[in-house]
Parts: sequence; structure tokens; C-alpha cells
Amino acid sequence: MPDVFVNYRTGDVENAATMIARELSRRFGDERIFFASNSIEAGRRFPVELIRAMEECQALLAVIGPRWAEVQGADGRPALEAEQDWTRREIQTALDRGILVIPVLVGKATRINPSVLPEDLRELADCQYRRFDHRNAESDLTSLGDTLARLLPELGDEDRDARAARERAEANSRKKSDRAAGHTRMRTRDVEQRVRGGIGNLNGDLGTFVNEPQGPVNTGRGHQYNAPHFQGDNTGVQFTAGDNSGTVHQRFERERRRSDDGR
Repeated sequence: MPDVFVNYRTGDVENAATMIARELSRRFGDERIFFASNSIEAGRRFPVELIRAMEECQALLAVIGPRWAEVQGADGRPALEAEQDWTRREIQTALDRGILVIPVLVGKATRINPSVLPEDLRELADCQYRRFDHRNAESDLTSLGDTLARLLPELGDEDRDARAARERAEANSRKKSDRAAGHTRMRTRDVEQRVRGGIGNLNGDLGTFVNEPQGPVNTGRGHQYNAPHFQGDNTGVQFTAGDNSGTVHQRFERERRRSDDGR
């Protein structure tokens, strides 16, 4: 069932109407947009299909160009004046039903002058319009689609562009979360490696601890505890204590030499 009926006049701005219908069909689906030249299958009865679509749609777009009110019918008079003119009948049916009617002014078309409209179409001049210009085609089509999606919730549920935008946002959010998690894992591994084989800091009274030092150690504030084990005739150790404000405790053990004379 179509939600939007695209109304236009042959001989005025058919190309613009085609672009509008094509873009809305892409965004919301072919079955949601009625455009006579595309929506009526071969062999179908044109009047029957038009009437059915007008009775089912929830909104009508009246695509109006500069010559919309001037195009003449077969009798040489303005086609708009003929009661059987399909463009006129479609708009009149939509107004009588009280559904949403949006004039779309194309190019240099100006706001509709009520004086050129038949009595049963005068209300059309009071409807708030939208514009479409080929120089701003992309933004104008996006704006028109956004308006319809907002005003027709059921149509908005089929909005492919909105769905794609949500999927992109979710994908970007997942990428950010993955990067943050990866950064945290790298920091955790880095800390574990540093603590396991080097110098660590503890908050509290312990100050600085040294784990398996392999060379001179420079510490900051707090006590320093060194417990090296020396073999051979070592008599001391060389170290750099830095700007220690605590004390340095060291313990040296010399391996006893075995002697045959027992001294």
C-alpha cells in the first residue's frame, strides 16, 4: 500500500517529479511511493489504479513548476480548469480526504496564487510548501524525505537512510570500544612486565621496593632495602641512592672458606 502519492502535471516539470519519486522509492521502498508511470503495471486500468492509490495514500506531493497553471488541455484552455483533469482530481481528492498535502515548488515556481485555482482547489494555496531545485537537488531531496519520515511514522519505520546511519553509528561505537579495550590491555601488560622484572611503587609505608636488581639502583623518597648475595671475596657494593630521605639497609654475606687446617 502506498503512503505517498506523487502528483505532477505533464508538460510542466515531469523530470523533477521523476527524480523526487525515484529518490523517495530508494529511501522508503517502491511499494510505499505511488508514481503513475512506474506504479501502474502494464494492462492495468489507469483510472481504477489512480483512484485506489488516492484512497490509500497518507500524503500527496503536488509537484508544481513555473508552467503548472498554464499548461493547456486538448481544447486550448488551461488544463487545470477541466473538472476531469487528473492532476486537479488527485489534489481535490486528497484535500477532501483531509490527508497531508505538500506543494513542492520546483525551480523558479512561486507560491501559488489562489486566484488562478478553481474553487475546489483554493485550499492548496494555504498548504505549507517545500522547494526543489536541481542546484540543491541532494539536500532538497534529503530534506523532503526527512519531513515525510517525521510526519508519517509508518513510513519512517521503513527509512533505509536512517537505518544505515544507525548501523554506521553502532559500528563506530564498537570500533571505539575495541580501541579503548585494546589500549587498556596493552597498558595492563606493560605494567605487569614492569613490575615483574624491575622497580615498583607501593602506596603506604613501604616506600620503594626493588625486585631482582641487576645493577645500581636509584630510588626516590622512602627506605631502600638491598639484599644481594655475593660469592668470592667481595667486600662491598657500589650503588647510587639518589635523593633518599629514608635510610638504606644492606646485608652482605661472605661465603666461609673451607680450610684443611680448621682455622
